Amino acid sequence: MIRCLFLLCSVVLLGAFPALAGETRMVTDALGRQVTIPAKVERVICSGSGCLRLLTYLQAQNLAVAVDDIEGKRNQFDARPYAIANPGFHDLPVFGQFRGEDNPERILSLAVQPQVILKVNPEMGTNPVDLERKTGIPVVVLRYGDLGRKRPEFYAALRLMAQVTDRTDRAEAVIHFFDARIEELGRRVAGLPDSAKSRVYVGGVAYKGPQGFHSTEPGYPPFLFLNARNVAAEGAVTPGQTVVAKEKIVEWNPDALFLDLATLQLGEGAGGLHELKTDPAYQTLDAVKRGRVYGLLPYNWYSQNYGSILADAYYVGKVLQPERFQDVDPATEADAIYSFLVGKPVFEEMNRRFGGMAFKPVPLR
Repeated sequence: MIRCLFLLCSVVLLGAFPALAGETRMVTDALGRQVTIPAKVERVICSGSGCLRLLTYLQAQNLAVAVDDIEGKRNQFDARPYAIANPGFHDLPVFGQFRGEDNPERILSLAVQPQVILKVNPEMGTNPVDLERKTGIPVVVLRYGDLGRKRPEFYAALRLMAQVTDRTDRAEAVIHFFDARIEELGRRVAGLPDSAKSRVYVGGVAYKGPQGFHSTEPGYPPFLFLNARNVAAEGAVTPGQTVVAKEKIVEWNPDALFLDLATLQLGEGAGGLHELKTDPAYQTLDAVKRGRVYGLLPYNWYSQNYGSILADAYYVGKVLQPERFQDVDPATEADAIYSFLVGKPVFEEMNRRFGGMAFKPVPLR
């Protein structure tokens, strides 16, 4: 009872249902709900994996008045360009735990109250309807999407977030940027006969934390953009990250191997790099014997890093089809991508955190 009274009083003192104070407007969120929000939104919080990334893409990160607890964690490894480009996120107050575990009491105790809560992946963490009821703050739900089949969801999320934050022109610019880059990658490899395509595999793909070399992505976007022959996509394709048997990788014996450097988080005595160096089975692979194992920037890190996906694709293209990517310097391309999306060229800083192994053959001896 006391707890309930505290919450009720907090809402009253801080202004109950701020979206209903003054002029308002209506938006339709990803759940099809009609959500009433202020006519002008100047203060938000972003809940769920990748939500703050999208806000940064829209150049609206200054509207965030608080963050979830992942933004306050400092460690050797961090593959989130939006966070590296915005170190000020570390200093903002925390409203809840990462992956959408929002804390209504902490939100109500914020000195500066958000006018809107933007929430991705509503199935994870605090239920958005309950969150709205407990805080009196409108919750707008978005679907994070991806750069594959769910690209329309990603673009819809950008447009909805832009509608809330008055960044519609920027949202269209970001959407055009991705479409143009993906089209360019496809154009560079157009017309290649199957005989000119290497059989490839990417290992160490993270999923809710670091994984070993057996963790891969049958629908790995850089391979899709380049129409590469992903051995993990042969036969039945499982959407998203999947784990394959070591024996299967040996059977496939790909022409080139790529290593998602997120696996380095497991330490020197574990992870994909350690396995490639020490496992007798992997030592039989032709790509390992020939030094055709290449480091890529992490793909999944608090959901998908869309900019890093594009950057990795340019490097993969340079490795597999060097004659068609003669004019491309992958590191320069990465910084051009990051500068547009997050406002700063952060490739060198991110690469440093992963031992300088991105966009080059990884050391196996």
